[in-house]
Amino acid sequence: MDETQNNRTSLVKGAKDIAKEAKRHAAKNFSKAVDRASDEYSSHRSYNRFQNEDEEENNYNNYTQQDGHYAGNAANDEDGASSDATEGHDDEDEIYEGEYQGVPSYNDGKPREGQVAVGQPVSDSLKSRKELENERQADEEELAQQYELIMQECGHGRFQWQLFFVLGLALMSDGVEVFVVGFVLPSAETDMCVPNSGAGWLGSIVYLGMMFGAFFWGGLSDKLGRKQCLLISMSVNGFFAFLSSFVQGYSMFLLCRMVSGFGIGGAVPIVFSYFAEVLAREKRGEHLSWLCMFWMIGGIYASAMAWAIIPHYGWSFSMGSAYQFHSWRVFVVVCALPCVSAVVALTFMPESPRFFLEMGKHDEAWMVLKHIHDTNMRARGEPERVFTVNRIKTPKQLDELVEMQNESANPALKVLFKIKAELRGIWLTFMRCFNYPVKDNTVKLAAVWFTLSFGYYGLSVWFPDVIKHLQADEYASRVKIHNNERIEDFTFNFTLENQIHRNGVFLNDRFISMKFKTVTFIDSSFLNCYFEDVSSVGSFFKNCTFVDSFFYNTDIDDSKLINSSLINSSFHHNKTGCQMTFDDDYSAYWVYFVNFLGTLAVLPGNIVSALLMDKIGRLSMLGGSMVLSGISCFFLWFGTSESMMIFMLCLYNGLSISAWNSLDVVTTELYPTDRRGTGFGFCNAMCKLAAVLGNLIFGSLVGITKAIPILLASAVLVGGGLVGLRLPDTRANVLM
Repeated sequence: MDETQNNRTSLVKGAKDIAKEAKRHAAKNFSKAVDRASDEYSSHRSYNRFQNEDEEENNYNNYTQQDGHYAGNAANDEDGASSDATEGHDDEDEIYEGEYQGVPSYNDGKPREGQVAVGQPVSDSLKSRKELENERQADEEELAQQYELIMQECGHGRFQWQLFFVLGLALMSDGVEVFVVGFVLPSAETDMCVPNSGAGWLGSIVYLGMMFGAFFWGGLSDKLGRKQCLLISMSVNGFFAFLSSFVQGYSMFLLCRMVSGFGIGGAVPIVFSYFAEVLAREKRGEHLSWLCMFWMIGGIYASAMAWAIIPHYGWSFSMGSAYQFHSWRVFVVVCALPCVSAVVALTFMPESPRFFLEMGKHDEAWMVLKHIHDTNMRARGEPERVFTVNRIKTPKQLDELVEMQNESANPALKVLFKIKAELRGIWLTFMRCFNYPVKDNTVKLAAVWFTLSFGYYGLSVWFPDVIKHLQADEYASRVKIHNNERIEDFTFNFTLENQIHRNGVFLNDRFISMKFKTVTFIDSSFLNCYFEDVSSVGSFFKNCTFVDSFFYNTDIDDSKLINSSLINSSFHHNKTGCQMTFDDDYSAYWVYFVNFLGTLAVLPGNIVSALLMDKIGRLSMLGGSMVLSGISCFFLWFGTSESMMIFMLCLYNGLSISAWNSLDVVTTELYPTDRRGTGFGFCNAMCKLAAVLGNLIFGSLVGITKAIPILLASAVLVGGGLVGLRLPDTRANVLM
């Protein structure tokens, strides 16, 4: 009887186990069927295809087989399966939809076979370096597709527009830096008494600083991050730009402007890389083109401030003769404000999530992407929308051979070792820009950047100088010539301008509180004359004789007395330094106004390129704009007046701006994320090198001939445009 009862109990227990197991399998199969149906319904946002079926199977098999029976926890016995978000929670602890659930664990905290844990370098001794690089390449391609879907889910809204204006301030600072050089150059060289041999160095030294800065900061942004490098580079620019307004020596001023240019050199490559990595494919071309408009705004800002500040020489103060702060220094301080504003605003923005993923920092990238999603959804009035992404592919992290440093080493040596390691990393990344498949693209892009910049910056120098040359010719044609005059007992207390006095005799005359502007005395005599508080610019005394004359508080010195003789004459309290005294300088106003018009002329081109960038394609716009710009150069033959040259300047700028915008977009999209900053920085460095050569070559041809500048600019622009048409089309590409 007992044996029969035991057998019946065993049968009942076995039946219960079988029923329980059947229930568990039924629940599991039902959940999988629901997941598949949900994936088919929303296939355009399917992220589960980036997970293996084995991983999904393992998420549900939380039981183990022991002695022929299946044992599991109570929750699994009842529910059979649980989602990733709620696994391990009781019904009372279950998190409701829409509540913040924290950063999801990547692969349940355990690396799968053949995959690295997040943020950990690969150390698979069984695989060759080539195999690991191939695996990383496959991971990057998979991530590129998934990242595009994620950005589509995040949408385009408030976050992108906030970052747009912040990065726009940084790009505006780059435009201001370029224009500051041309506006400050004449005043700075005059104020600091720069000889003709040193004139022109300011423009070249700033571009050289920008060239090295573009390469350095662009490469460093691929190692340390977009935001961090942009913050440091902009801070360097702002500090040394501000400092340059106070230094008195020309050599120190050159050094400060060079370091300032080195800092701002990182703006262009980092800004476009940063912004492109938070844009979906269908928005990228248009909004990167809109971002280019801030460079134009920087030029307009610099032109307007120069027109409003520099000609007002009364806006200055001095502390003795050793320290003078003229109006052009005020202009330099004002031009540093956009950079300071960009640094402050950038501190509130997050790092690029695409960069985080490239570095294997899954959790940090997920947090930034969730912030982007939530910011945009709140702005749309849909705060209940949940960020559905829980796992993002991260590329395999490869080991790098790093030289170990002794921890007890000198701190200075540690810093030098760190710098050496970063520079070596930048160089290695740069060399990878010449590996297949981006080698051909790098060479073509460098050629296009060089030719476009050579033509643009060369003509940008040539146009204003030609206009100045035409103005000088017109000014010289209006000169007043006085021959054999004799003036006695007369007081000059007004300005003498644009005059030539030959064989004149000045007897018992008084020159008090007056100004000489472009006045030349030739073979003239000054007998018993009195000079007090006299200022002169562009004025000289050639082969003149001074007898019993007295000079007090004047700027007349040996440099202005050419082959002249002084008999019983004396100088007292002479003005030291170079004087900037004229309150109304028409030529200065005119130069700033011309640059303002030339910068404003790019506005239509900016609008057209932004609206058509994704419609007609980047390459068509790049090649077409460069070819049309080259053709427009031939109209310079007809530039025989100021108004005609200004019109040519506006036409050229309006046609060439589309090429600049499309080139920025193409360069950003052609390089993969791990080389984007380095590749863009190298291309931008070639741009600045071409600017230096263009300034030197075109500047030396002013007033000599028109044929060479016109033919040279046309040839390089048309040739660069044809090379640009050979680049691959990136309109349909996802960011690698």
